Amino acid sequence: MSTPREPHPGKAVLSVLAQAAWWESRWVPLHEELVKLFGPVDYKSGLLAFDHTGYYEDELGAPLFRRLLAFERLTPLDGLKDMKLATNELERAQARFDGSRRVNLDPGILTLERLVLASGKNFTHRVYLGCGIWADLTLIYNKRQGWVDLPWTFPDYATEDMKRRLTALRSLYKTTIEAGDILPNQGEQPCP
Repeated sequence: MSTPREPHPGKAVLSVLAQAAWWESRWVPLHEELVKLFGPVDYKSGLLAFDHTGYYEDELGAPLFRRLLAFERLTPLDGLKDMKLATNELERAQARFDGSRRVNLDPGILTLERLVLASGKNFTHRVYLGCGIWADLTLIYNKRQGWVDLPWTFPDYATEDMKRRLTALRSLYKTTIEAGDILPNQGEQPCP
């Protein structure tokens, strides 16, 4: 019989997607709010053109740009739901008068084995976390192949550019774990 143990926390990541004009006027205040919620940022990509789907253009506008962030402070794996609920509140605070979003915030947790994103939508492969939030197993990591797409992996996460960025974040996370820069006993304590 196995003994349940608390896993190491993961690296919190966040995709920020918005129209070009939004970045000029609203990025700095949102960034400050994100730091208050999730701690210091230790990775921030430049603005990346987002042209993988037209899904968001009706609501957010076009052209769209993404910025990928990662946070220094590690997050318990069961904290993904709370991350999504917090980013939903930030989206609402940024919304237009009619309630439509100006920005899309997609949080996730990266570990050595996988990238899991949070979603407010059910689908066959998603696992319910509570409060209307689902966990989406987006990519898995294989030592021989690197990041492996799954049949439902979003096209933007399946690109080589994104996988290179996630590999860099995985290395940063691995260094943190190996250095022991985590809370005492995490990954070692048996569950009650």
